[in-house]
Amino acid sequence: MGVFWPPPPYQTTVERYGEIRTAGFNFVITGNYVDDQAIIRHTLAIAEQVGLKVLVSSDPDVQNMARRFTISDDRSVPMSITTADARTLLTNALNQYRGFESFAGFSLGDELPEAQVPSLGKAFAIAREQAPTYTPYSNLVPGNGDGYRAMVRRYVDLCHPPMLSYDRYPLLTSGEDPGYFENWAIIRSEALRANIPSWVFVQSVEYSGHRFPTQAELLWNINTSLAYGCKGIQYFTYWQPDPARGENFGRALTTLDGTHTPLYDAAKTINTSWLRQVGAELKPLVSELAVHANHTPPPGTAGFTPGTYLSGTAGSPAVLGLFRPTDAAKTRWLLIANRQSGASGTTTVSLNQATVTKVSVFDPATRAYTAQADKTKIVATLAPGAAALYRLDA
Repeated sequence: MGVFWPPPPYQTTVERYGEIRTAGFNFVITGNYVDDQAIIRHTLAIAEQVGLKVLVSSDPDVQNMARRFTISDDRSVPMSITTADARTLLTNALNQYRGFESFAGFSLGDELPEAQVPSLGKAFAIAREQAPTYTPYSNLVPGNGDGYRAMVRRYVDLCHPPMLSYDRYPLLTSGEDPGYFENWAIIRSEALRANIPSWVFVQSVEYSGHRFPTQAELLWNINTSLAYGCKGIQYFTYWQPDPARGENFGRALTTLDGTHTPLYDAAKTINTSWLRQVGAELKPLVSELAVHANHTPPPGTAGFTPGTYLSGTAGSPAVLGLFRPTDAAKTRWLLIANRQSGASGTTTVSLNQATVTKVSVFDPATRAYTAQADKTKIVATLAPGAAALYRLDA
């Protein structure tokens, strides 16, 4: 669980970073004017004291290497640096931070234009070569349709990232983003094709055209992502961005002066009492199915059809995620996520009796599974935005 846009330099203190850790987060992506090497080193030292990891996104040498210039040994290419120059820039940055245990790696790009992907691929290769023990990271733009899928595939094939990360913020002032689930379907399929985990940014700030989430809406954003196989939840943003940046940014987990909003407490509750526990269960598993039940599936997504483990559904709309282990074991895990962020619901999933021999429900408080008496079906009564996890022995 990570956050982007941490406290600004003058609020980069043990107290402030302790608040991030207390809210259940384990890494920070820099930003918010933490963008020179001196303040980045200070941030790493502070993060180390409270047990947080840091992905550095704002180092000037890395920005020159991966974002501002094209890496090319063809000297006729405008605004380019050579491969050797790029190696030198990355080495210079590494020498600033490699002594800190909190240093996790570099963000090499955020929502870079598609034309920059070939150069970004070279930056990834240099990072793997020069810094094999650190994480090279980049985050993609949202999108829909065949053109977007082709772009995502090209990015994965050229950059070979360790994870496929993207952002899309579905809680609009006008309702729900209609392309949210199709975007997830594309990311899921391309991450599975490449055998890498998918990460997402969830919406934790209000800004132009986007509303301030409730706790149920934040939970819905997280749980629907988990149902689509997400392995890394990142919050956008932690600190409210400065108004000078435009886009009419409002409250996040904190206000501009660092006052906690209700969303801070909501995130703390979700992270520490649900996401940490269920995430540990789902992280080693592989997404086998992500479907919509009891409602018309959004464009570009799949509706429920009976299969080897699940034979039918009824009741309230839900997003179903079915997961398998990495070995040949027949056990499956089923996450049932309430499709509604504004209403409770009861969803029934009938089980294939030729396959399923035992059903157990996961309790995040004890981190244990309890067997159900009825192995023919699951009846999940869920609060707005909530989800439940079940283990299906077969």
